Amino acid sequence: MPLSRRRLPQRNLFAPPPCVYVQLHLTVDFRSFRRSSNRLKRSMLTFIRENSDFLKNNARWLAGGFLLTLFSSFGQTFFIGLSGNALRETFNLSGGAFGALYMVATLASAASLPWLGRTLDFMPGWKVIRFSMPMLAFACLLIAFAPNIAVLCISLYLLRLFGQGMMTEIAHTEIGRWFAANRGRAMAIIATGQPTGSTVLPAAVIFVTLATGDWRTAWFAGAALILLVGLPAIILLMRVERTPQSQDEQGSIERTARDWSRREVIRDPVLYMLLAGTLAPAFIATVVFFHQGYLIELRGYDPLIFATAFPVMSITTVIAGFVCGFLVDRFGAINLLPFLLVPLAIASAAVALVTPVWGVFVFMFLLGISNGFTSTMLGALWPEVYGVANLGGIRGIIVAAMVLSTAIGPGITGALIDMGIQLPTQMFWMAGWCVVASLMLASAAKIVRRRETRH
Repeated sequence: MPLSRRRLPQRNLFAPPPCVYVQLHLTVDFRSFRRSSNRLKRSMLTFIRENSDFLKNNARWLAGGFLLTLFSSFGQTFFIGLSGNALRETFNLSGGAFGALYMVATLASAASLPWLGRTLDFMPGWKVIRFSMPMLAFACLLIAFAPNIAVLCISLYLLRLFGQGMMTEIAHTEIGRWFAANRGRAMAIIATGQPTGSTVLPAAVIFVTLATGDWRTAWFAGAALILLVGLPAIILLMRVERTPQSQDEQGSIERTARDWSRREVIRDPVLYMLLAGTLAPAFIATVVFFHQGYLIELRGYDPLIFATAFPVMSITTVIAGFVCGFLVDRFGAINLLPFLLVPLAIASAAVALVTPVWGVFVFMFLLGISNGFTSTMLGALWPEVYGVANLGGIRGIIVAAMVLSTAIGPGITGALIDMGIQLPTQMFWMAGWCVVASLMLASAAKIVRRRETRH
């Protein structure tokens, strides 16, 4: 029998070889990659040009807001805490006694802030600065010269009221009024003042104290810096009112609510739904920082390693603030509100569940995202909910509630620790609070959108 032959597949003589197909495919892929790269390059150039123009056209107001949040550092917990041991030794106070004194001063400042904040509704911000910053400088001198505990308490009250309270209040109120379409971007820029202060001032205070051998010198230097540098510079920058530009006027129609009175705001149920969520970041961050020594001892962390995680938080805060500013300008603060507490919920759960030391860096990273989003979004949120006509008094109520939460947080959690409920367990509860509060924020955002549509 003849042997069967296998038929070979016929080749199309006119078809290009396989290598040509590969070459054509690679050429097409390279061309699409080049087009995508060019589009990305154009987008980046447009982004840089727009931001450069924004900074150039609004430099004086943004610089003024930045300096206000920077000088608020003299009334922040981190700065006062740098002299905490010296104050306790000088006045023979225990840790608990000094904490109670600090809580009383903070609560008193929170009670005063809604009334003092109303001054921003009756006079320009630079006139409020004209008496607020000298009072802050006076408080710095008073704490250095305090002869007894009563005067110490008064100095702490003035530091908290005019430092943490009014400096932040003036910055956010004025920027909230002056910007509409770019409100998120403006808030992100001025919010970098506080992390700048928390990064630079501790090292400066330690250096001055070691060089002079007296903790009071840092407070004298702070008072001089406020009066000789901060006060004239900020008044010069903010004395000229900003006139909204065309894109701001268009944005103000879309992103600014009708003007509510303080009485209407206090009676509005949405306010308390919003506060249930917006108070969580300040409360939780204060609790962790106040009890960091306890947490370090409980977990057996190296204090130096714990301290090295703070720059992670500061850097992340600044980056997240700018990202949030872009998102706020694009989508509006009210639409982003339901997602505000997601990073904080994960951060709180990380403290509760992650025991190795790398968990500290995870927490600080997530807390930085939360801080960046919170500082930017909350600055832009209230004009979208309650308008700008009475923004000073309304923000006074909100900031007072926030200060109140930072005052009671350490006391409540400390009492629970004394009852045998460890801080990690409490942090797990706080993660649950963030989840529930996120649902409330989503409902509040829906209500605000619905009622503004009606108007």
